[in-house]
Amino acid sequence: MRLGLNLGYWGAGNDASNLVLAKEADALGYSVVWVAEAYGSDAPTVLSWIAAQTSSIDVGSAVLQIPARTPATTAMTAATLDTLSGGRFRLGLGVSGPQVSEGWHGVRFTAPLGRTREYVDIVRAALRREKVRYDGTHFRLPLPDGPGKALALTVHPVRDHIPTYLAAIGPKNLELTGEIADGWLPVFFSPEHAATHLDHLSAGAAKAGRTLADLDIAPTVPLVPGEDWTVCADSVRAYAALYLGGMGSREKNFYNQLAVRMGYGDAAAEVQDRYLAKDYAGAMAAVPLEFLDATSLLGPVERIAERMTAFAEAGVTTLNVSPFVAPENGAATLRTALDAVERAGVA
Repeated sequence: MRLGLNLGYWGAGNDASNLVLAKEADALGYSVVWVAEAYGSDAPTVLSWIAAQTSSIDVGSAVLQIPARTPATTAMTAATLDTLSGGRFRLGLGVSGPQVSEGWHGVRFTAPLGRTREYVDIVRAALRREKVRYDGTHFRLPLPDGPGKALALTVHPVRDHIPTYLAAIGPKNLELTGEIADGWLPVFFSPEHAATHLDHLSAGAAKAGRTLADLDIAPTVPLVPGEDWTVCADSVRAYAALYLGGMGSREKNFYNQLAVRMGYGDAAAEVQDRYLAKDYAGAMAAVPLEFLDATSLLGPVERIAERMTAFAEAGVTTLNVSPFVAPENGAATLRTALDAVERAGVA
């Protein structure tokens, strides 16, 4: 099991410390550093900045939003980042959600599975430097009855195949990930609840004549070292409450629905009710301690090592840690994770 680092969203006031973390992860031999985007900073700009100041660690988008860019633009971005980084780019994609897709990008959140499949098809064809012609339900290239012509990417990526990851939560999206992606980028991944997710991935992989061994299972997991794991869990409460309670509408919150499938239905409903009522402290308090423990790495290094063993046994191949600590403790936290994974014997 390899270690990765997820820096999350840029522009939250911790940019300088995040660059320090990326450089530390590079020096420690971490496999990859990921950057996210929502409706603030964009991932490619930040990734190019990180790639320019690191030497061996991969740089990945977790995720590039599908409604934000045409497939051709994403292929151009992927090829450029792969070239500038010397073959270190990983392309993570996701459909986002209805509020961001329709409210920010002006793209209808319809047929997310079909759109994702066609989008990946076109991106890969462009990265193979084929003349792109596509007659799909959601994308048509060139447009018919117009002056457009089939074009080929002029940039030569360093690699023939840039790894493509999908951020998937629902069962059907997991099957699609197993079928067409090189890796899966889950959040709120719990070893104790992983079997059902992996079954859906396996079913999709089987459609393409593949197995789970062909996928990089790469969850992002909050990491908070400390003496008392229950105190450490409090550092993750605001993040969990935001996602379970406010990341989407009451009817369309994929993270809340995930918590329900994990058996936390009553608590998920309370978190959402309190969050949408702007009782943020109440929403944070309502997140079950058991949920935080199941989906995070908390406590002394020995306890973190035990949990890392559980993640590895559940099929995780890249464990992306996200330090929920003060900026001045970030580098030490990355070293703690490296110590833990070595103690676990799963590196």
